[in-house]
Order: sequence, then structure tokens, then C-alpha cells
Amino acid sequence: MVGKNEGGSGGEKSLDLFLKIGLDERTAKNTVANNKVTANLTAVIHEAAVTDGCDRTVGNLLYTVIGSCLFISCDYASDNFKADDFEAACGVGVEVSLDDIEHAVDEIFEENKAVIVEQRYRTNVGELFGYVRKKQPWADPKIVKQIIDTKLYALLGERTAADNEKPTKKKKEKPVKAEDKAVVEETAPAKPSEEEINPFSIFPSPEQNFKVHTEIYFSDRPVLRACNSKEILDKHLKVTGGKVFTRFPPEPNGYLHIGHAKAMYVDFGLAKERGGCCYLRYDDTNPEAEKKEYIDRDQEIVGWMGWEPFKITYSSDYFQELYELAVELIRRGHAYVDHQKPDEIKEYREKKMNSPWRERPIEESLKLFDDMKHGLIEEGKATLRMKQDMQSDNFNMYDLIAYRIKFTPHPHAGDKWCIYPSYDYAHCIVDSLENITHSLCTLEFETRRASYYWLLDALSLYQPYVWEYSRLNVSNTVMSKRKLNRLVTEKWVDGWDDPRLMTLAGLRREGDSSLIRLERLEYHIREELNKTAPRTMVVLNPIKVVITNMEASVMDLDAKKWPDAPADDASSFYKLFDILPCSCKIPFSKVVYIEKSDFRMKDSKDYYGLAPGKSVLLRYAFPIKCTEVILGDDNETILEIHAEYDPSKKSKPKGVLHWVSESSLGVEPLKVEVRLFEKLFISENPAELDDWLGDLNPHSKEVITDAYAVPSLKNAAIGDTFQFERLGYFVVDKDSSAEKLVFNRTVTL
Repeated sequence: MVGKNEGGSGGEKSLDLFLKIGLDERTAKNTVANNKVTANLTAVIHEAAVTDGCDRTVGNLLYTVIGSCLFISCDYASDNFKADDFEAACGVGVEVSLDDIEHAVDEIFEENKAVIVEQRYRTNVGELFGYVRKKQPWADPKIVKQIIDTKLYALLGERTAADNEKPTKKKKEKPVKAEDKAVVEETAPAKPSEEEINPFSIFPSPEQNFKVHTEIYFSDRPVLRACNSKEILDKHLKVTGGKVFTRFPPEPNGYLHIGHAKAMYVDFGLAKERGGCCYLRYDDTNPEAEKKEYIDRDQEIVGWMGWEPFKITYSSDYFQELYELAVELIRRGHAYVDHQKPDEIKEYREKKMNSPWRERPIEESLKLFDDMKHGLIEEGKATLRMKQDMQSDNFNMYDLIAYRIKFTPHPHAGDKWCIYPSYDYAHCIVDSLENITHSLCTLEFETRRASYYWLLDALSLYQPYVWEYSRLNVSNTVMSKRKLNRLVTEKWVDGWDDPRLMTLAGLRREGDSSLIRLERLEYHIREELNKTAPRTMVVLNPIKVVITNMEASVMDLDAKKWPDAPADDASSFYKLFDILPCSCKIPFSKVVYIEKSDFRMKDSKDYYGLAPGKSVLLRYAFPIKCTEVILGDDNETILEIHAEYDPSKKSKPKGVLHWVSESSLGVEPLKVEVRLFEKLFISENPAELDDWLGDLNPHSKEVITDAYAVPSLKNAAIGDTFQFERLGYFVVDKDSSAEKLVFNRTVTL
């Protein structure tokens, strides 16, 4: 693509050609100054047959392509250039089928089978991935990862407790001999990067916020390179003392969800790591959607998550300053009062057309905006719009609304205002007014960055450093507050803190202290609860077992709170019978209850429960053997099971069952209510479905009203967590009363 420059008057011809394809004058002149780029771009323009001009978007694309090709052409730009070799090196025309990938993975697994079987789930998957990429460099990485994961599961089966244990530290080895040292250094693992050790290390210091890190391209003016002048930055640093200032800015229009937990970690975490401050700022610019209930609950949840705000503020605290700056924006010719209706604004934006009122006189807009403020214009009849760039490639530059009329009292500001600023107008200005050093938000706001900096530049205000991170999503649920609000208001769930929702209040009630699979979240919950939740026994669907060879008495048995607890530590055992004055720990009596699912009339080799003529071990107690089954009049319903126990414990059955006993003859065990929660939605990503409500799981909640529990649970308090042996992890719900405890299942085992 490299050609000869036209020389002489050719520079002027090239400049004219580049201007025709939409390059701004400065870029075109810089390009002409480089003969190689000029020759390449001229050749591309002729190949694309746009010598008479083209759309600016197409012209920018051609210019970008040339810039990219210059990096590649270093290896291929010679007289001996071979297009076939170049395309082969780039993978042009290569198609990798699913069979090709599976075959490559099979080969890698066969070659490394011994190591994989030995290391199991500690196998370095990244290394396996690298081997496959060497065989199939153009294979889809996502498909490669899926096939490797599937192959691992097929070879190794479910993860075991041993797989999840941290590897034991090896004993200190003898010093390496000099001749072997070089070999050891070659095989030593690479040290983690600074970013891996400290994810906050990527952020610049406040003193560095004079550098350009965002460029905004316009259709009718030079590029805006967003940065602070020395005077503005010095003024900012004088106020902050050079400290880091961040903000966590939720809208008080619903409960915080798990995505906000990540946002809190980023916002509060950076401030903590740098010894700075983090505001809790309520972005309360929409009075119709905001409630004091949400504000109070948000503050409570932030504290529950372990964060302490430097200061609690509201966007409404700055309504006067925001209004005055809007007036200044009009005076500078960067805003106008518009009378288009919402559907008209939408249509004009889609067609990239200017509003009929865009060029109205400044004095006229100032007068109308004052009328808006004093309630002289009806709601919906006027808005204040920013005069940005209706021809921009970024739709968030299409003259966004700055103010709208709403005759609605504000929960925090009262009835002083009848015009309210939009998020796009208020957010960046309040960041500046609060001297935020790092404005951190999720990636869906990345396209708003241009508008953010345009407005601060238009008003000559301090500009924070903006950085976006990936949004946290979880499978089989929705995270949009609008969708969550529908689920709550239409009573698909039992309020904002329903344990099936991914609100933080819901997760707390359930017992929990990028698209993320729900299983991944549950894995980490289990890891934590396995360390912190004491063991106990509850039978959800009880069936009566009468031990016929036992006297009508109660035995005292021990049961461990923790699996690996030492036998000589009295605190390691939970007392299942400590509500009685005697010193019994666990009652084992003539009548016990087991799960209905742990009994079958017909035995099989792969069944480890109780069956006629078969023995099982009652956990912490004795082996029992079923001797008789008492059936109802229909000859099918099981009324009770008769069994004999082995006091010598000589028999060693394979099956181990949990159970609850009568505390004394004829006294029913403690009754509790247990709620079992499953995924709220059937699909992994219901938010993408048009009929997302139709994807709700009808079996997401099961209530068991008459479960039996050990007596010591009677004293459990709201929020206490337990592992119900063989069933899962549970937490005491706020609906519990003195008459009856209610437990929510947090996660299965």
C-alpha cells in the first residue's frame, strides 16, 4: 500500500484530498508532513474510490486503518512482500471447527494426564490453555476454555473437600548447589505483578491529574483533550491537601444490590488504600423515585459491609450551585431552552437533526429558564438542553437534557424547586464541587465520559480522573433497579430483602456476609460458612422411628460443632438438650425422627439410607436396623418404622443419617419453619429476555412449616448461621418469633 508522494504541488493536492474525506485541518496537515503516511492514505482513498469525498466516519476509519497498518507493515513492507504469507501469518481464511478444538484438547489431556490426575483441580489451566493455543492459534478462546473445563470435570468428577484445601507447605529444603542454581532459577514461577498484588496501584496520584487521558472528537471543532490547567489543579490540591477523594453515589430509588458491593469496594477501597476519604453521596436528582426508606437502608447496608463514609452528602445539597452554573452555561452559549416533546427529541437524535430552538438567542433562553425556575411554564413544555454535538459518533453527545420541570416536592430539599437537574448534568459537576480526585463507575458509563468532560470544560471547572470498571452481574437473576422494583411492587417476591434477590439486604437475610455464575458466588459463601457456621441437626420432613429394643429412657451423647474439633475440648461440642436441668448434651431416646427421603421400601446397591432388613448409623449415636414397617389403611402410607439399635456398635453400616429425638417419651421435638430458596429465574441472563417475568422460576421458594430441630436451637437469635448436617447452611430469619423460629437456606452443601 506504500506508494510515492506526488511532490511539489502534490502536498496541496494531498491536503485537499484529506479534507474531502472529513479529516480536520490540523490532522490533515500533520498527515501531509509525513510522506509515508501520505502515500499510504492516498492509495487507500483511491482504492476505496472516495477521491471526491466521503462521510467523515468513513474518512476516520480509513485514517485509523492506515495508522494500524504502519505497525504491521514493519515486518512486511519490502520489495519482496508476499500477500499470501502475510495473510497466512494473520490467520486470514482459517476456520477452526469445534471438532478441531476438541481434538487438540484431547491430545493435550492425553499428554498431561498423569499430572492432571495427580494435581486434580490444582492443575494450571492456563498452561493447558497455552498448549492448545500452540496447536490451534486461531481457535475461539471462550470455546477452548469451555471444552477444557468440561474435560476436567469428565476426568476428575466433582470437587472434593481435599481439592479446596490449601496445599501444605513443603519443608525447608537444603541450599541449592551452585551448578544447579541456574536450572532452579529458570523454572521458578514468575513473580506477581504490582497490579496483581495491589489492584489500586494502577490509579495515578492526585498530583498527576494534569495529564491528558481522554480525547473527545467533534464534527465541527478541534479535538478536546481533557485535562486540568496548572492553575485549576493547584487550587484543587490546596483544598484537598493532595489526598485522594472518592465517592460512592447510589440513587435512593431502591435497595442496594450485590453490584453495589463491588462499587463500594472500588470507591471506599481506593480511598482507604491511599489514606484518603470517600463520600457517601446520594444522587437524588429524581424526586419522584426517591424515598427516605431507601436512604436509611443504604446507610445501614454500607455500615454492615464494613465501610465508614468520610461524609454523607446529597446532590440536592448543591441545587443552588447547579442552577447558577446552568445560567452560566447558557451565557457562554452552551445551553438552550427547548420545547420538543420526548418522542420528538428521540426522533431528532436518531436522525442527528438539530432542535428548531437550538439557535435561539442567549437572552431568550435565559428568560425562559428563569420562567421554568419560577413555575411559569407547564411540566413537559420545556427543558434546558446542553448544546453539544448532534453530528457526533457518540449518542451521549446529542444535546443531553440538563434540566426538566417537575412540580414534585423533593424528599430532601422540600418544595423549594420545581426544576431538577439530570444525572448527566449534575453528576460531573458535583464530582468537581466536592473535589473528587477519582470518579470511578461501571463500564456502561464509558460512553458518557465525553459528555462528562465536555461540560466541565465548558464551565472551566476542575476535572476529576475518570475510570470505568466491569459491572458485577450474577446469573439467574436481574440487577436493574427498574426490574427489581417491578418484582417488588408487583409482589413476585416478598419485598426488597427477599432472600432470592441479589439485593444486599436480601443476601444478608439469606445469611451471606463481570457475568458471575451463581455457582461461583455460592462456592465462596460455602467456603466462608464452613469456617464460621456451627453444626446442628434438623429434620425437614420427619418420619417416626421406634427403637423396639430400647427402654423408655434418654441417653446422653456428644455431638461436634466442628468436624475437626479436638475431642478433649468441651467447647467443641454442642448441647442438644441443654434446656432441661439435667446435664444431658444430646438426647437419644426410644423415638427418633429421620428424613422421609432416607427410607425406602426397596433397597438397592447404590442406596445408603434405611430399608427393611438394612442397617444405617445415626450420626453421633448407634447403628439401627429396620425390623418392621407400619403402614396405613391404604397399605402404602408409612406411619412409622420399627428398628433395633446396636449398643455395642459392632456393626459398621455405610450409610450415616441425621436425626432428631424426642427429649422424653411422648414429648414432640422443637418445631421450626424452614424456607428453601432456589434460583429466582430459569435462564442465566433473564435481563436479555423480552418476557423476563415469564422466566421466573415457579419453584424458587418452598416453605416447610413443621420441621423438627434439636432443643438448643430454641435460643438462636436473628442472624445466627448454622450448618444443618447433610442439608446445607441456614440463617435465622427476621420473621422468627418466640413461638416459632424461621430459618432461611443460604446455600446447599
